[in-house]
Amino acid sequence: MSEERAPMGGRSGGAGAGGGPAATHAAGAVRVAAAAVTAVAVVTAEALAGEGPLLVGAVPYALGLAALVLAAGRWPRAALLASVQTVIAFRSAGMSDVGWIWPASAAYFLVAAGDGAVRDEAGKRLGPLPRRVPRGLPFAVAVGVLQVVFAANWERYVAGLDGREAVAALGAEALWLALALAAATAWRNGRNWRREEAAGRERAARERAAEARRRAEAERLRIARELHDVVAHTLTVVGVQLRVAVEALDDEPAEARAALRTAQEVRATAVADLRALIGVLRDPGEEPGAMELAPGRGLDGVGDLVEGVRAAGLQAGVETEGDPAGVPAPVALAVYRIVQESLTNAVRHSGGTRVDVRLRYGSDAVRVEIADDGTGAGAGAGAGGEDGAGARAGGGHGVAGMRERVSVLGGEFASGPGEHGGHTVRAVIPVPS
Repeated sequence: MSEERAPMGGRSGGAGAGGGPAATHAAGAVRVAAAAVTAVAVVTAEALAGEGPLLVGAVPYALGLAALVLAAGRWPRAALLASVQTVIAFRSAGMSDVGWIWPASAAYFLVAAGDGAVRDEAGKRLGPLPRRVPRGLPFAVAVGVLQVVFAANWERYVAGLDGREAVAALGAEALWLALALAAATAWRNGRNWRREEAAGRERAARERAAEARRRAEAERLRIARELHDVVAHTLTVVGVQLRVAVEALDDEPAEARAALRTAQEVRATAVADLRALIGVLRDPGEEPGAMELAPGRGLDGVGDLVEGVRAAGLQAGVETEGDPAGVPAPVALAVYRIVQESLTNAVRHSGGTRVDVRLRYGSDAVRVEIADDGTGAGAGAGAGGEDGAGARAGGGHGVAGMRERVSVLGGEFASGPGEHGGHTVRAVIPVPS
């Protein structure tokens, strides 16, 4: 088993919840203080006992135990074993009469309070020991029991004490050992709790940062979808109306003026939407759920979209079934944008003469279907793209945007050739109860 370091060890950074240079220095200072207290306590106890030699016995004895306390910062278990052997050696040689257990109290504490560390071949600390590796407390308890048993036999058979006297001599020291080990366990548990608390705060901070990034990414995609739908639809309708105005300017001025008015209305609507988008971008502190990217864009506006397509020269019809009153605003906006994008693609790319919009409002879902009779020829035809609709989506962005809208709301989306030719877009968006 790899040697563990004490919780106050230098490089292990055991003191404190998170380690670091400050904790390392504090642990070193505490260890030095413990070594000094050990040395003074042993010398004082020997002087008060007045039986063993002081200069040739007590002072080397005290300094040796203090040095082992300092070494326990790097090799706690080895230091504990050496401390116990030192106590036994001095007691057996008659150079000390002041205790079997308490002179090694600091070494016992350091081992019991440590949680160990995994190191590589060079001795570099890699992390805490796995839970299956025994901690320092069982080791300290085992060493303490063996030392008490040895001391009891020594007092009984070497010092000549009877059983009662031996128990009286070692009972207090056994209680002192139990108290030292209990204090070390409490200190270790408190330190581990602080470490877990700090790790929990760090995990929570990482999760909050990840959630913020996810929300920012989702909002970025949402704004991109809105911007694409607004700009693509506006440019398509305005372009068609301007072409009509140019063609009718000389022969039918009234029709040209009507086309220009339609272009102005569409432009005004697009400006309102773009201002809403700019407002979202200028106020990043607002919750994404509260951002209104397209005020007033709902099911009531589908008729206006169809009228715009008719003005562009396509025959268009709308079929509705059910009551739209119970459709929530996010679903209504998604339906509006799907119809808008599909009609825009029909005007730009279908090459057909008719497009039909079918809306079915149910208690559990809204079903949308937009079908045209075109051939799909046009700019970018055959470019592929998602669902084979690259020509209809300006390289796939339109279809991708519609799919994302439906996916966010937990629905199903399909775009591709219709059963009787042309192109069909279908979406089923669930309505929360």
